[in-house]
Amino acid sequence: MAEFKLVISDPKTGKTMQKEVKEPGANAFLNKRIGESIAGENIDLSGYEFMITGGSDKCGFPMRKGILSPRKKVLAGKGSVGFRGKNRGGFVRRLMKKKTVCGEKIDISISQINLKITKQGETAIFEEAPKAEAKAEEKKE
Repeated sequence: MAEFKLVISDPKTGKTMQKEVKEPGANAFLNKRIGESIAGENIDLSGYEFMITGGSDKCGFPMRKGILSPRKKVLAGKGSVGFRGKNRGGFVRRLMKKKTVCGEKIDISISQINLKITKQGETAIFEEAPKAEAKAEEKKE
């Protein structure tokens, strides 16, 4: 049974939202790869188009483009997916480190998928939160 948590980001506004998708809509993501596009109709967001930018599996290992096997240890350096160097006085202690990452293909072991909006739809999916000033005025009354 396929079930994914989607993290949808809008590069124009910088906002993100989370959405869970279960069996009928989740099957559209299976066997897709990082960088491929997917229609919004699959996740009940008609008119939108999304690009898969990454994700992570159930153990928390990040997906990495270019890896074909489900999980693999790679030699990662500064700026690589899954690597954080320790900074000591402006000098990164470890320049390279072996890290475990999962492949770029989505299967049932993936739990989170990161998406980027490439084509906007007619309906707004990001709700405008009321400003703090409006809330403060309501409390005074």
